[in-house]
Order: sequence, then structure tokens, then C-alpha cells
Amino acid sequence: MDAIDRRILATLQAQPELAIADIAEAVGLSATPCWRRLKRLERDGIIAGKAILLDAKALGLTVNVFAEIRLRQHDEETLLALEDAVRNLPEIVECFSVSGDADFLMRILVESIDAYERFLKTVLLHLPGVSAVNSRFALGCVKLTSAVPIPDAATGDRVSAK
Repeated sequence: MDAIDRRILATLQAQPELAIADIAEAVGLSATPCWRRLKRLERDGIIAGKAILLDAKALGLTVNVFAEIRLRQHDEETLLALEDAVRNLPEIVECFSVSGDADFLMRILVESIDAYERFLKTVLLHLPGVSAVNSRFALGCVKLTSAVPIPDAATGDRVSAK
């Protein structure tokens, strides 16, 4: 991956609605070579997919909960069962296995605190191997992005769209 590929990625992240011709112009290429580079970046898995970002609050999902999950046991079967179960729960929008006191950290979006309480009682506490859940409620959002910082291979600085 070279500097042009990195500028393509930065441009695409900043303005995903741009047409290939506009991306090409922004990075100093013609459309066909730019399209080939994009296809290679997709094929190589650097571009993992495309998404539409929705405003959770506009959809009535006003409560962001960060739940630390502790497991009773840490065998492979329990871990895989929990991971599979989490993938099928749309309320859990992010889930990470973590080090420290907790085993997993989840971000959960729901309509209300009452909705979270129901989700906790009927779903979270019944996930495979769960022994404890510690919940934190977000009071506000300072930053929320899906953009990945793209390092310049030569300098280590972050590449940005021009």
C-alpha cells in the first residue's frame, strides 16, 4: 500500500458518497487506475465493507450503556458460545474481549433505562457463562466516529483527505 492508496482511503472515509471520478481527482489519478486500486483494497480486505450510519437518537435509541461482563469460567466452549450469542443481539452494537477485571466490554443501545433493565434481566444475565454485569450509562457523547486513523508509512503522521 502506497501513499496514493492511503489518500484514497482518507478521501473515501471523509466523503464516502464521492464518485470514483471525484476520488480520482482528489488523489491525482484518472478514474480507471483509481477504480483498480479501490478494487484491490477491497480484495485485500483493507476496505472491509460499506455502511450507512444512522442517528441512534433519531430512532429513539437514546440510552448508551457500557456493560462489563465477567464469566464464571473461561473455557473455549463458553467463550465461543457467548461470542456467537452476542453476534445475534442487535442491541449490542460493539463487543470486545478485554484484559483486566472484566472479560468483555459491550456497548448497548436501547430506548430507555427501563428497556436496558429488561434487556439485562432477560438477556445479558442469561448469556453463556455470565457471572456478573457491571453497567455504566453514558451521560453524553464527546466523540463517535467510524473513521480509522490512517498512518503515513514514511512519517507515521496521519493521512487526511485534501
